[in-house]
Amino acid sequence: MKNLNWKTLSQKYLLQDRWIKVRADVCQMPNGQIIEPYYTLEYPNWANVTAITSEREIVLIRQYRHAYGEAILELPGGAVDPGEPEMEAVQRELLEETGYIGENWEEIARVSPNPANHNNLSISFLCLNARKTAEQKLDTGEEIEVILMPLEGVKQLLYENKLVQSMQVASLFYAFRRLEQLSTL
Repeated sequence: MKNLNWKTLSQKYLLQDRWIKVRADVCQMPNGQIIEPYYTLEYPNWANVTAITSEREIVLIRQYRHAYGEAILELPGGAVDPGEPEMEAVQRELLEETGYIGENWEEIARVSPNPANHNNLSISFLCLNARKTAEQKLDTGEEIEVILMPLEGVKQLLYENKLVQSMQVASLFYAFRRLEQLSTL
């Protein structure tokens, strides 16, 4: 196979914040061409969960997303803190955002939100027998509505293109695939 990897000659941070770092790289392609600047957005890894209750309902959240300009349906999830295991991060987020816990946790996918200019991964989990055990413990600036929806209803939203968060759309497709595998065991 042909070598298509670039060599990074230098990096300069233009912005460093809690949630994002913006980096300008000077890169060299295998043919010697220099690309300058090449912007990379550094984000923490993200973890989300398709949590399913014993009644075969998916625990969804609805919250306002400013860049999109609307409140949208999503899976519970959030940023993985530095040094935090991804499974612990997603279990924490599920409890904080919804008050739910669950059993039978399984990692089902790792995808890149945008490998062209993002350096992070989105890690998807499946959780069975989710049940409410607490009230929400939301961060300042969060307002989240918890919605339980039957599996078939969520599938219909996917097929009608009514879920817009691409990392979570991928997560749901992986979750439904895994559920099909589990039902044939």
